[in-house]
Amino acid sequence: MGWVVIMGQAADIVFRPVVRDMPVAAADHSSTLLWIIIAVVAVVALIFFIAIAQVFTLWLQAFSAHADVSMWELIGMRLRKVNAREITTTKISMVQAGLQVTTNQLQAHFMAGGNVTRVSRAMIAAHRAQIDLPWGMATAIDLAGRDVLEAVQTSVNPRVIDVPGPNSGRQTHDGVARDGIQLRVKARVTVRTNMKQLVSGAGEETVVARVGQGIVAAIGSADTYKHVLESPDLISKAVLANGLDAGTAFQILSIDIADMDVGDNVGAELQTRQAEANKQIFQAEAEKRRAMAVAQDQENRALAQLNRAKVIEAEAQIPLAMADAFRSGHLGIMDYYRMKNIQADTSMRDSIGKPATDSATGNSGAA
Repeated sequence: MGWVVIMGQAADIVFRPVVRDMPVAAADHSSTLLWIIIAVVAVVALIFFIAIAQVFTLWLQAFSAHADVSMWELIGMRLRKVNAREITTTKISMVQAGLQVTTNQLQAHFMAGGNVTRVSRAMIAAHRAQIDLPWGMATAIDLAGRDVLEAVQTSVNPRVIDVPGPNSGRQTHDGVARDGIQLRVKARVTVRTNMKQLVSGAGEETVVARVGQGIVAAIGSADTYKHVLESPDLISKAVLANGLDAGTAFQILSIDIADMDVGDNVGAELQTRQAEANKQIFQAEAEKRRAMAVAQDQENRALAQLNRAKVIEAEAQIPLAMADAFRSGHLGIMDYYRMKNIQADTSMRDSIGKPATDSATGNSGAA
């Protein structure tokens, strides 16, 4: 309120001669307008003083650190609801580390939803480790959802990835050599971040999948499992030669075989299953042929019965034909008896030619 009193006294000194020479009504109106102007100026001055008081400490910190953050920029941050303390602290730390970033760049990244503090720490770490990380790349990585500070730390201190991964649900990658023996392999992949491909590159899951695929392919190309057991580095060399880190956010430094065990004889199991399948096929074919033979036998029996029926039918026509021959005179009685004698003679010869059968023993012997 001291400011209001001072402003009132100053205005009274300035305008007193003018008011004294005016009429009473005009003097009262001018006095009222004067006090309104004084009140408005006082309120504006008070607001300005409060705004300056709120950011004065931050401005003093930036000024003492040569961070080049003006008072108007701090007030503008307050009006735009930007965390002025975070921006100022970040600017001070980057200037002290020897990095040149403007206050507007920090504010723009903050309002875009980025983590200004983490980006600044990442850039400081990259600068100390002599890693090329411009401000644009760092903010792009942060806005893309990647942890830029972790990426820089991984570039400085490479990390080790277990293959297969702990969340994959399996313990080993299983491959089968050409001799049919299965090998179960665990590997460890040492990687570091590829900053240029961190925004659009594939993640850790892709690296794990590609390395697992390379392990299975390397085992499968070996002539025998013994070669792989003797030289496990054959797998590492074969996998590294395929350039599995292409298009990913990592650079593979080494692939080390942590564990290798001999699994099942997959070749023998497959051969056994194939033999069992072939046996079932042959049994099915034999059953098919047996069924066809039974069907053919049934058909032959039916055909024999049909032919026998035809013979019986033809034999039944003989007496009818003979009777018809008697009636027509083509066959005489003497011809009939002569035929009977021939039939009897034939039957006698057949009985003589057949072996005699012992009724007691059932054995047959010569007559």
